Amino acid sequence: MTNELEQAKQPVSAVLAGPYGHPFHPILVTVPIGAWVSGLVFDIGSRIVDDPGFLARGSVWLIAIGVIGALVAALIGTLDLLAIPSGTPAFRTGLTHMSLNLVVTAAYVAGFFWRRAASDGPGPVGIGPLVLSAAALVVLAASGYLGGKLAYHYGVRVAAESTQAEGYATRHTS
Repeated sequence: MTNELEQAKQPVSAVLAGPYGHPFHPILVTVPIGAWVSGLVFDIGSRIVDDPGFLARGSVWLIAIGVIGALVAALIGTLDLLAIPSGTPAFRTGLTHMSLNLVVTAAYVAGFFWRRAASDGPGPVGIGPLVLSAAALVVLAASGYLGGKLAYHYGVRVAAESTQAEGYATRHTS
């Protein structure tokens, strides 16, 4: 078990996935999360303001940025998944996390094309695309919970406790 735990802490590729104790995946996921949450705010705003066109157009851009960011984060996250020994609860959690994220990304791709096809001027975002974005964010939250479980419960790509202890060592000076 100790070897499996240590294996999940080491990067498959330090260049692509980030060095030991500094994985890239957690920072990369902030791009799609931020873009998609902002997109939903723009969607809601487009239904409230007098001139909704700029918010509706901005939301489409935010969805596209989020999809691109999600694909980059997924590539790096896949490297982290490959570090986890298969057949373990951590690996199954990682597969579920990845699958939910792929569903969310597919929903946003579909939403992007739905909005592009339905775009008929400067009006607000339609209720269908807005509901799709909101539902996708709920699934994303569930996936994020699993990602947190991978890092904070199973310690995937987190430095070993012996390394962490260095941050709590006190020096006594005379």
